[in-house]
Amino acid sequence: MTKIALPFRIRWLVMLMGAASLIGLSDEADFARAAPVFQEPTPTPTEPVKPCAECHLDVADSWSQSPHAHAFDDPVFQEWWQGRGEPGDCLLCHTTGYQETGGAYLAEGVSCEGCHGPSKADHPPAIIPVKADTEYCGGCHTTTLSEWRLTGHAASDVGCMACHDPHSQKPLFEVADDMCLNCHEEDMGAYLEDTHVQKGIGCVDCHALVIPPETPPEDGIVPTGHTFTISPATCVACHTDTLHAGFALPGYENGAAAAAEGEITPAPEGEQATIAPATESALPPEQHIQALETALASQGMTVLFQGGVIGLVLGASTAWLIARNLRQRRLKEKRDEEAE
Repeated sequence: MTKIALPFRIRWLVMLMGAASLIGLSDEADFARAAPVFQEPTPTPTEPVKPCAECHLDVADSWSQSPHAHAFDDPVFQEWWQGRGEPGDCLLCHTTGYQETGGAYLAEGVSCEGCHGPSKADHPPAIIPVKADTEYCGGCHTTTLSEWRLTGHAASDVGCMACHDPHSQKPLFEVADDMCLNCHEEDMGAYLEDTHVQKGIGCVDCHALVIPPETPPEDGIVPTGHTFTISPATCVACHTDTLHAGFALPGYENGAAAAAEGEITPAPEGEQATIAPATESALPPEQHIQALETALASQGMTVLFQGGVIGLVLGASTAWLIARNLRQRRLKEKRDEEAE
């Protein structure tokens, strides 16, 4: 009689049934009761995550008026973005949780999750982490980060949130100059008696002055003034008469302090001065600066030429005096030798 080789699983099952019959498990019901039962674990119910605004009312209100909240629906961004075919790369910073593969995102603008990550059911009391350090902010604020890295602030590890409220994005002090004095008061020295201070021109008016470019850059990213350095263009913005230029940059006719809101028009005696919009000039700001820099360069060459002429005259005069003294000394020595 030919033996049939049974698969291993079938042979194991036959042996199990034979063993069950030996111990009195004669029917299928007894066998079923003896076999182990595997059940799926019962899922633990989780509490729904509450929206952040339900508890953090003040933070939500401050954020709702910030550039972060309106990073997507800002009209300037929408016009620029739609005019270029709505590139997806822009949404990496102008939305929260953007997925490049499908184009989906969690929220318009930079919401709470953009800096804190997703909220969890155990919050509170568990603390929600914060991802927004200076380098993280610089992932979107690339120009600001690049400027900041060139400053003493970066060397001293004075980052974004040392000066800015991360929710409103405004300075921590209502008066920006007070924020500067909070750290730099000992550095002010004689500047507190300077003419700039007497005229109401503060730290930010010069150290954070940004003159917009004549033509907006293609990517829409412009300087933000976070190098805090003084350039020739900074001085030119106010000191046009000193530089013999004869004209002022549009919007800076009365200085940087007045440029933000317009030209200050002097009022008759006894009346309050009014602020009127600055008139447009025939030349754009960048051309003004170029013209002034050219004038400065020309003036510098003139001074250099004059210095060269004076130097030649002084050099020639000095050489003549030295030669004259040498001749007189030789004559004296010759006379002394003849006298001996």
